[in-house]
Amino acid sequence: MSATPWPDEVELSSPHATLVPLRAAHAPALAIAAADGDLWRHWYTNIPAPADMEAGIAERLARRAAGECLPFAVLTPDGSVVGMTSYWNIDARNARVEIGGTWYAARVQRSAVNTACKRMLLAHAFEVLDCIAVEFRTHFFNHQSRQAIERLGAKLDGVLRNHSRGRDGLLRDTCVYSIIAGEWPTVRHHLDYRLARHGDRSGRANG
Repeated sequence: MSATPWPDEVELSSPHATLVPLRAAHAPALAIAAADGDLWRHWYTNIPAPADMEAGIAERLARRAAGECLPFAVLTPDGSVVGMTSYWNIDARNARVEIGGTWYAARVQRSAVNTACKRMLLAHAFEVLDCIAVEFRTHFFNHQSRQAIERLGAKLDGVLRNHSRGRDGLLRDTCVYSIIAGEWPTVRHHLDYRLARHGDRSGRANG
């Protein structure tokens, strides 16, 4: 394994959000973000509780060192840290990644932040890293996450039944979605349209 795992660390920015490489120093702000909506209490997710945030970040950084993920902190334009996301389950040989381990503070969950972050991560994966496909995985019962993934334009590949165990020991069925390289131009157009419409709505609301 090379000293620097693929892909290289990168900072991605848009008018709606910025993704920066995750660091241990983000723990206090991320603990506050997780407390906004008591996100760790949702049984079908795996979001660290505020008291466990340092350990959760350390786990992701260890996986980064092993070449398994590339984690990011999510920032809003005012510099507030509002969540985390990652390139997950990295397959460097086949240039294939999953976008996963994603969560946001409740106050930004219905904003343009998620769409903007997915747009940046997908563009980097397909246009810079030359990925052949990008996956998304979520709990069968996480209907909010499944709907958000489908709105991006990803297609359901299937359901991995009894795929893993959650924090509570319960078996999890995992829904697997993907966007393949040939679909990216259409998906990119769709995401740009959604972000433009969000800007139009914001302008009307503030006018």
